[in-house]
Amino acid sequence: MFSSSMQFPNNLLSEFGDIQRQFEQFFGVVESPSSIRAVRRGTFPSVNMGTTDDAIEIYALAPGVDASKLELTVDKGLLIIAGERKNPVSADEQNKLSIYARERFDGAFKRVISLPEDVDSENVNATYKNGVLRVVIPKRESTKPRRIEVHNVI
Repeated sequence: MFSSSMQFPNNLLSEFGDIQRQFEQFFGVVESPSSIRAVRRGTFPSVNMGTTDDAIEIYALAPGVDASKLELTVDKGLLIIAGERKNPVSADEQNKLSIYARERFDGAFKRVISLPEDVDSENVNATYKNGVLRVVIPKRESTKPRRIEVHNVI
């Protein structure tokens, strides 16, 4: 009974998506993810952080980034990871595509991570392997737990 009223032209939904993107671009609205797997702008690279007794470890997932183009700085308790990920598709090929979903980030990025107060920012170690940047920042000796010996006084 209602099936005829529920039929839309094939490209109507894609046109709504185009209108939404144009609206966001015109008004400067932050781009929202195009799918459930996509992430918002500013969250690249994704990071995992953890701590051990001796250090803070940060793993930044940055596949497709040239390690020589990565810039790491520590300033006033902030770790800044910056760089650029090139698009593997040439500009000519992109012009031929009609893109309806874009989940892979490309372009310049800058990620700022707040560090705990107990780190020794003078001794940062960073390695990059298989698209994963590993940053190890040791804790200051004065903040590490230490055992205090109790003397028996007679």
